[in-house]
Amino acid sequence: MRYAVLATDYDGTLAEHGSVASATSDALRELAYTGRRLLLVTGRQLDDLRRVFSELELFDWLVVENGAVLHRPSTGETRVLSAPPPARFVAELKQRGVAPLAVGESIVATWHPNEQIALDVIRDLGLELQVIFNKGAVMVLPAGVNKATGVTQALKELGLSAHNLAAIGDAENDHALLELAECSAAVANAVPMLKQRADMVMHGDHGAGVAELCELLIGSDLDEIGCVREERLLVLGTRADGRRVTIPPVGPNLLIAGSSGSGKSTLATSLLEQLLAHGYQCCVIDPEGDYGDLPEVIALGSAKQAPESNAIASALDQPATSMVLNLLGVKLADRPQFAAGLLLKLQEMRARTGRPHWILVDEAHHLLPADWQPAAEVLSEATSSTIFVTVHPERLSPVVLAKIDIAAAVGEQPRARLESLGWDAPIQSEQDAALESGEALIWLRDAGEAPFQISVRQGTIERRRHLRKYAEGELGEDRSFYFRGPHGRQNLRAQNLVLFVQIGDGVDDQTWQHHLRSGDYSQWIRESIKDEELAAHVRSVEHDAERLDPRASRDAIRRLIEARYTLPASGLAPSDPHRVPKGRPAES
Repeated sequence: MRYAVLATDYDGTLAEHGSVASATSDALRELAYTGRRLLLVTGRQLDDLRRVFSELELFDWLVVENGAVLHRPSTGETRVLSAPPPARFVAELKQRGVAPLAVGESIVATWHPNEQIALDVIRDLGLELQVIFNKGAVMVLPAGVNKATGVTQALKELGLSAHNLAAIGDAENDHALLELAECSAAVANAVPMLKQRADMVMHGDHGAGVAELCELLIGSDLDEIGCVREERLLVLGTRADGRRVTIPPVGPNLLIAGSSGSGKSTLATSLLEQLLAHGYQCCVIDPEGDYGDLPEVIALGSAKQAPESNAIASALDQPATSMVLNLLGVKLADRPQFAAGLLLKLQEMRARTGRPHWILVDEAHHLLPADWQPAAEVLSEATSSTIFVTVHPERLSPVVLAKIDIAAAVGEQPRARLESLGWDAPIQSEQDAALESGEALIWLRDAGEAPFQISVRQGTIERRRHLRKYAEGELGEDRSFYFRGPHGRQNLRAQNLVLFVQIGDGVDDQTWQHHLRSGDYSQWIRESIKDEELAAHVRSVEHDAERLDPRASRDAIRRLIEARYTLPASGLAPSDPHRVPKGRPAES
């Protein structure tokens, strides 16, 4: 489910004239029965709330005093989140005849028109306090305390994200709460400005409006509403006429297809960067160690060790934590089964919490191939917000292809790659020219529009791609280098740069020179390592094959590799980016 928690205001929203209708309470019970959590958020003090509402046990947490105090009805625990009201402030209000006057753990509350006296006292005493309005009510709190800050703490206790929060209110002091929520609603009797800012306005007023929202959550998880704010849209890129191409931050499944080095990772990383900036939790299943350098993301697993289940579960429990699951430590043949287990656990967690918000599956044709039966079990009907990255869309499981909403093709033969999806709508263009770097062909499945070309949004994340994989990881058999010699009598496999250097130092001169003269080293580096600049430098050494003796050419190629991939005692490892000369390896 996407919306795992509902937060509702009390007076004017849940309650009318201070009391809650039985039908409204019943609607909340039905919502809780679905596994969703409930928060009651109010400017009232706890004792006052207890006097007017006897069903507080419906809620997992109460956020009272307008965000200053938390209370858990199930345990009786109360936690004060902000400073108590200054004694001098309260005394001065009483001295100036402010009444009624209620003093809580942190809040000082009165009614209009006493706000002017409160502001005068704050100014006269030089205090850092804020005045908040709730229709006729006037509340004074420490600066920065509001319903959103209190709800944020409650969500932390629940292990939930504000991106899985729906909230409903009616008055001025509900603005912060509704701004925090992924989807905001106002009851029909709300103040005009709140209605303008809310994602949706209910037909019913007071408790009837809350019951209406509960019914929508239960029935469709608000799928038909959308609740997407303009500032949270993800930008794929721009059309030729300058129009932005955007997608919602939750919901669609995206396929990114293209050959190695064509720009798949440029688009994927741009989307991840935007999601992370908005605070969405992302989980990247990374078979070849391509995404380990994303900033502010936990990387689990390495070339020598698979990511551990306990570490994954612990990280996912933190809503603000995104992660990359590196599968280099998993044997190549075992990766599809390992990934299936991961995806199944992620889908189960999504059903409970709505997280992780996005999943990216790299090398999807290998992890979810066409002939692999468990794909239907791993990818449920409700699968959404998933990015599949592949070189071979035609090799993907039909279960995956059936769930794709948006396809992006990059590099060579983009039209053919889109046609391989088997979608009903025809592709109108007969031409299939290769796209330039930074371009993509986009197909929106249900838009009734032919594929169109965009300039891909360029992200700001600077990272050297593929270094760990190519230095220490395990490239597949089809991408490894094989020292075979002039007569093919040897079959020495180098599945990374460490082994390439080590085996290259040990093979006989005839074998080394055979591959050098044939240009095999630069071709492998260009096609499998995808480092165009290094390949060009190695090609220069190959051109001098007749002039250089075997030891000199070995040393020259080793130095070129070390200049980009430093060589510690245990073998090659990624170099410090500040030591890397002239650029970085090509994107894939």
